[in-house]
Amino acid sequence: MKFYIGQQVEHIRFHYRGVIYDVDQEFIGSEEWYERMAVSKPPKDQPWYHVLVHEADHTTYVAERNLRPYEGKDYIDHPLLPSFFDGFKAGTYFRRDRH
Repeated sequence: MKFYIGQQVEHIRFHYRGVIYDVDQEFIGSEEWYERMAVSKPPKDQPWYHVLVHEADHTTYVAERNLRPYEGKDYIDHPLLPSFFDGFKAGTYFRRDRH
């Protein structure tokens, strides 16, 4: 996988920023969702990432090829952020301890 949980990324086509909170080794959504939402038809057999979108209250599910690393050190503003992360340093978020 090219990206990791807690890493900030930017969407190449839609230019939003977010933080990865989960990753699937390959696409696990429905065929209906893929046909409707995955307009560029990215490969299903490569990693797909769950992303908290900055300054929004929704999440996205994005193919690896549609993301690039975010080079800034800014915070993400998302209401679900505390549910997944409890630390932040130099632009990277640290997962909440799930014990």
